[in-house]
Amino acid sequence: MQELVTQSVENHAEKGTAQAFQPREEPLFVVGMFRSGTSLLYALLNQHPQIALMYEGDLPHLQALFWIPRDTTRWLRRWEFWNTALARHKFDTSVIPDGIQDLNTAVRSVYTEYARQKKGATVWGCKSPTYHDEVTRLSRTFPNARFVIIWRDLRHICRSILDAAETSPFFNRRGMTLRAIVGYYDLKVQCDALIKRGGRVHQLNYEDLVRDPVGHMKSICEFLEIPYDPRMGNLEGADRTAISDFRHHSLVKGEQIVATRNGSSGLPAELRDKIERYVKMWRKQYDGAWPACPKSFETTPTDPSLWERFWDRVVYDFLQFTHHAAPVVFSFVPMKVWGKYRRYIAAKRIRRLLEKAGPHKEELIKRAALDDALLKSLGLSREELLKSANSERPR
Repeated sequence: MQELVTQSVENHAEKGTAQAFQPREEPLFVVGMFRSGTSLLYALLNQHPQIALMYEGDLPHLQALFWIPRDTTRWLRRWEFWNTALARHKFDTSVIPDGIQDLNTAVRSVYTEYARQKKGATVWGCKSPTYHDEVTRLSRTFPNARFVIIWRDLRHICRSILDAAETSPFFNRRGMTLRAIVGYYDLKVQCDALIKRGGRVHQLNYEDLVRDPVGHMKSICEFLEIPYDPRMGNLEGADRTAISDFRHHSLVKGEQIVATRNGSSGLPAELRDKIERYVKMWRKQYDGAWPACPKSFETTPTDPSLWERFWDRVVYDFLQFTHHAAPVVFSFVPMKVWGKYRRYIAAKRIRRLLEKAGPHKEELIKRAALDDALLKSLGLSREELLKSANSERPR
């Protein structure tokens, strides 16, 4: 990282291509819940020669970095320490001007420069499910931003989360399916409010996308006011180098677009029933127009009780409070202190995974843990992680 952020910013004036580059004024944000198809949509969109989105760069999520004045090299270094976005995207920061001290300018400078370096693309922005409850704030920070929002059958989202949780420390955290259920509705509320204010929003369903990728990519190109490129209709040759090699990314890493199996198989009955209760309530609220999936229920659900909704909201708000508090704390504590905390949490999650895993899944977890990019994001060495992960395991 040191070489990424300490090269002289004087090179900026020497880059003639950067001076001629004319990116769009507004960013593009691709938003959905975790495991809703945002990665597939990202890969297809980036097939277009005029589109270069970052994959979960999440700099807009780190707004607290700019609450106090910082040199460009300092917030770049902290951003890289947060999620290795710069290394994952092989991004040369030497041309980012010094003296950037506000979020809007920082995002615009970094993301447009990435689009230029990647392929001279004019459409720039970011794909991230982290923004699912930040749409309103993003639209205020970037008033002309365009949003592409993808929905998916909530049963399939939660099933995918549970499947990913078997080998991913991130999805193995407590409350992930509840965050998906309540957050699904929060995204809808913020999406509707943005449309009401005249915001530019394009919505689609994952189930429709995998059934007709060409048709939906054409619709998105119309929304973006760019010509359709046939490469967007499939994954052949797509650049997915910024996506980690976890097992739950295996489909988007392939060459074929694979449809999700229907129904709720693989879901615990209690979770399936909760989802159907909420979907039934939302359908009443939106006169049957939303959510589009599932097309039918497998049970005869009643609306969730007032107590269930109240308690789910309390738990969800607490989880989201900690989610949003983390980058605030991160922005101000010494990086050494944060590094020690992160190593402790990472080792704890890896241990929990190993304790639950069978022999075949244990190998997948160890393989993921030995991925250099993942280790760097965890702030761990291989020896340190394996030692921590295997300690205190049941004998």
